[in-house]
Amino acid sequence: MATEPRRLTISPYWKREPVTLAFLTLLVVVFFSAVSGLSRMYHAQQSSLADRWASRGVDDLNAHRFTAAGVDFHTALLYDRDNAAYQLSLAEALLGLKRFDEAHAYLINLWEREPDNGLVSLELARIAVHDTQTNQALRFYHNAIYATWPNHPDEARRQARLELIRYLLSIGANTQAEAELIDLVAMVGDNAARQTELGQMFLQVGDDQRALTAFRLGLSLNRHNQPAMAGAGQAAFAMGMYPLAQRYLQQAVAASPSDAANAERLKLTDFVLAWDPFRQTIPVLDRNRIVTQAFNTAGARLKTCTSPSTALQTLEQSWSSLNPHVNLRELQRNPDLVNTAMNLVFQIERQTQNTCAAPSDADRALLLIANLHEES
Repeated sequence: MATEPRRLTISPYWKREPVTLAFLTLLVVVFFSAVSGLSRMYHAQQSSLADRWASRGVDDLNAHRFTAAGVDFHTALLYDRDNAAYQLSLAEALLGLKRFDEAHAYLINLWEREPDNGLVSLELARIAVHDTQTNQALRFYHNAIYATWPNHPDEARRQARLELIRYLLSIGANTQAEAELIDLVAMVGDNAARQTELGQMFLQVGDDQRALTAFRLGLSLNRHNQPAMAGAGQAAFAMGMYPLAQRYLQQAVAASPSDAANAERLKLTDFVLAWDPFRQTIPVLDRNRIVTQAFNTAGARLKTCTSPSTALQTLEQSWSSLNPHVNLRELQRNPDLVNTAMNLVFQIERQTQNTCAAPSDADRALLLIANLHEES
């Protein structure tokens, strides 16, 4: 009996390939899951280390431990190289160490990435101030004023403008400072201290009217605000508003008797009001007494000039010629003598203010009265 040939049993391809593919797919999924998990663990560890060093850096920066803060943020950036907040904090630490060039390198890179970042612009402005680059300082200060601030933006912009104004005042750019101050007015609000600070800055640039307005607003918010009283008195004095100046200066001196500057200004104000013969409603007899007193004071002032010029000699001759007529009786008989005598007094005080001995309080008051009435 013939033996049948042996038959090999082979599973068809379509029966075993799905099993293999499924197995390989599972291996790939497991592999990538493991790699992804390890990657997440690695990045989480890196992030945790960066946060830990940055947290130390913040504490050191707040405590002005700038060297330690620099190390902290350098280390944090090893774990998170592109973190803008860490770079900015490192720049602040470098600024604290006076390493301006290094700080500038970080900041300018940040500014190119985020030109609307207010703090970056402000720090760049400060570096420009240090390097006496006025145009760059103005550019970055204005960037900071109009930039984006994440927290309390109105206050941040106000502080940036204030810093710019102080810088302009420090370099004598009063016209530019005044323009910035006018823009600052709308940012001050109902705050007595801020209104007072605004008034003091307006005084520095010679804008006495706006200074007075700010001081009076400050007083309306806090009537016991002594610096505002003094500032209002000073502004009114500078504008020749002597009755108003007297009122505010009296309050300021009463609140702070040791303030010598205000006391001196008040004394001079009192002199002006007492010696001005052109005040309204002044009785004729009082006016004539003031004119006689002022005329004699001007004559005494001429005698303090040890080397009189030709102009002063001419004034002395005029004074001597008019002297016999400047008395109560003649002034009563001839009221026109009042203007004649006072015009000569004003000429004498103007001519002698810089060429003779130091003027008395009465002389200083007469010069202010001369300026007030603009007579020659």
